[in-house]
Amino acid sequence: MATRQTSTKKEMAFLQWSCQDVAKWIESIGYPQYTACFTENFITGRKLIYVNCCNLPRLGITDFRHMQEISAHVRVLLGITEPLWSRSIVDPPRDDMGMYLEVKSRTGKKADSLTYEEFLNYRKK
Repeated sequence: MATRQTSTKKEMAFLQWSCQDVAKWIESIGYPQYTACFTENFITGRKLIYVNCCNLPRLGITDFRHMQEISAHVRVLLGITEPLWSRSIVDPPRDDMGMYLEVKSRTGKKADSLTYEEFLNYRKK
């Protein structure tokens, strides 16, 4: 169990990223021209859950191919799946990891201390 928690913490290290860390990551995936878009808009690791093709133009990224690729990289980093556009509105809102990351994107003691396992246990109740 301790190994799983340790690996989860390593996988979630991006939640602690500053704007500069996110900018370095954007540069590392091949988009150095967009580092200012992320730093000027204060996009931290916690806010990456909200980075997708819908929001990237607001950050100043308008090349559609770049938007698709950056969104795909964000999903891989976060470990979430691409939303299915054919999904019915009566289906659950998204995968567990995506919902967990939305909670973790908030600040405060409760969000900071919440683990993925605790989140899953709470959802099962």
